Amino acid sequence: MAIDNRATRLFKPEFHFGLGGVPLGNEFNKISDKDAYATLDAAWEAGVRYFDMAPWYGFGLAERRFGHFLHNKRRSDYLVSSKVGKLFKASRNNRHADIFPLSDSPNDVSYDYSADGVRRSIEDSLQRMGIDALDVAFVHDISPDFPYFPPDKPWEEQFRIAERGAFPALSRMREEGIIKAWGIGVNRPEPQLRVIEAADPDVCLCASQYSLIDHANAVDQVFPAMRRKNVALVIGSSLNAGFISGSARYNYGPKNFAISSAHLQKRDRLREVAARHGVDLRTAALQFSAAPDVAVALVVGASSSQQIAEDYNSMQAKIPAEFWQELKSSGLVAQSAAIPVLT
Repeated sequence: MAIDNRATRLFKPEFHFGLGGVPLGNEFNKISDKDAYATLDAAWEAGVRYFDMAPWYGFGLAERRFGHFLHNKRRSDYLVSSKVGKLFKASRNNRHADIFPLSDSPNDVSYDYSADGVRRSIEDSLQRMGIDALDVAFVHDISPDFPYFPPDKPWEEQFRIAERGAFPALSRMREEGIIKAWGIGVNRPEPQLRVIEAADPDVCLCASQYSLIDHANAVDQVFPAMRRKNVALVIGSSLNAGFISGSARYNYGPKNFAISSAHLQKRDRLREVAARHGVDLRTAALQFSAAPDVAVALVVGASSSQQIAEDYNSMQAKIPAEFWQELKSSGLVAQSAAIPVLT
């Protein structure tokens, strides 16, 4: 059953490939403003018109950089999503050194999934970006893997607050035309499966859950549930935070350097198959994550103009059907997973 809702109508073909803001928030490396703007300029010149960011990325740094670039563009030419649930205010005793040490942010964070909190979050984001409207709002990180919630308010309690506050508030804001669509943005399936029962989201950001390395649970549980509830997905972290393309990290968080032997072995096997077929594994991984029928967009992070140009070009590359057939026959890809179709 194909998804047909506000999100599928909002994410027109020109918005199916997006640039994400994690690297330009200086999560992995310190990137200068000059290089950040060169990356954004290269994305625009290549044809990227969807941009996803969050107040969390660099404690405001990514939104400021994206906004500085976008605010002089014609607003109807691009689509923007950002996140809600975390508020920032300047503080001398802030936590940026513990969480985003390379961001040089003056800000401290508080977690607020109430109705008033998400309205404040959207207002703050628009002010940081210097634009007049947000297209999609994702409630951010109400998930068991988020390590920074206070002990007396773990993710389940934050989710209950969102059920009473953020979710109905965002539905009202959607009806009022303040946003066009909303959902949650998380790295784990549990909150995604829960929100579609508790509220009426349009689209969820499904990060770190659908890649060549790890996708079986998404295929078997998440995707069928989304189809039943007519909820679309934006797919994020298709390279597992660069792991598939060779980075010494897997996904996100303070312990992402601890990579399991199973993941390392699977990457080696994928590389072997790719080499036999003359396929660039990074290209294959990006196309694989964009293929599901529930996906309205693929978001990739990039920290340089060369990287975003290569990622964009990867979406146009031709990959032989025999490559995908071998991945399925060898068990490296789930039999029921969608594979890209040559056009």
